[in-house]
Amino acid sequence: MRLVVFGLPLLVVILNWLWPLPLPLGLKVIAAALVVVAALYHYWSRLSSGSVFAPEFPRPVVILFNWAFGAIAFLMLFQIALDIGALLVALIMWQPVHIPVAARAAVGAVAGALSAIGVANALRVPPVRDVTVTIPALSPAFDGYQLVQLTDMHISRLFPARWARAVVKRTNAAGADMIVVTGDFIDGSVAMRRADVAPLAGLQAPDGVLAIPGNHEYFFDYGDWMQHLSELGFHMLLNRHVVISRGGARLTFAGVTDRSAPAHGQAGPDLAAALAGIPAGAPVVLLDHQPGDAREAAAQDVALQLSGHTHGGMIVGLDRLVARGNNGFVSGRYGLGNMTLYVSNGTGLWPGFALRLGRPSEITRFTLRAG
Repeated sequence: MRLVVFGLPLLVVILNWLWPLPLPLGLKVIAAALVVVAALYHYWSRLSSGSVFAPEFPRPVVILFNWAFGAIAFLMLFQIALDIGALLVALIMWQPVHIPVAARAAVGAVAGALSAIGVANALRVPPVRDVTVTIPALSPAFDGYQLVQLTDMHISRLFPARWARAVVKRTNAAGADMIVVTGDFIDGSVAMRRADVAPLAGLQAPDGVLAIPGNHEYFFDYGDWMQHLSELGFHMLLNRHVVISRGGARLTFAGVTDRSAPAHGQAGPDLAAALAGIPAGAPVVLLDHQPGDAREAAAQDVALQLSGHTHGGMIVGLDRLVARGNNGFVSGRYGLGNMTLYVSNGTGLWPGFALRLGRPSEITRFTLRAG
């Protein structure tokens, strides 16, 4: 399967697009070699750090790799479309298959431009997106309560300290009562990312900063990360909850570990444990990195679930495939009985495929309203 996934783009781009172009043979060989190097980006990443999830190259190199990898993917799709179109024309006109050089040049230019736009969209510091959620059982004391969700920051060589500092500044400026982070803080070990995550200690909200792990925390020394994030000021909700009070009214925030935890020898998500002992009548806001189990949460009378993980599908069209791997949940708001599920597009993005087209990153500010 891996051979098909990585071999098909190489065959299409090199043999169907590059080789028919009227270029000197030496230039074609050099270009083909560059295509192969770009297509093996994740192999080079593994060599650089021991993990495909943490390319330890200078940031401009990581950006260039992402652009080239995206351009190859788009070019493969466009060239296949050209091939099919040319074949249909040849069959209808009963003539030899022919693709003009101008058409090949055009799809190459479009693929490169789309990839560049996608990478630029991925790298930006996201704007604040406002979402209002009505919770029927919410006490009037909490009407207008605001919380900001960050998720999938994937702090790395691609999203370094400078980017993290800007995210912290924008998040604090949102003026929420609570900040929550729903996992995938990083790509890399504590030793690799210590300086880059340091700005996160500056996140501040009157009711604190709550967080849960995502699947990527388990890829890189999970125990070390839980300790380090706690030292940075995050209250980690590992199958636990906290209660916020306003006079006699209460609001519960619960969090669970990630579905990938058992595969790494850690405790998996336990919603029953997270909800054990919550005050009667206190609506529950659940933090769960992956949205796939949202129906189970709705059955437990959770009022609002905040998730990430999907990155919104990253690209329109691709999001439909991502949704299928997450029980249909990929981006935005979903109503599940009395529960609202919100799946954030993410604040950052995995540096192995950092492109966004039509699925923008976000810092999400929720305003809770009493029903």
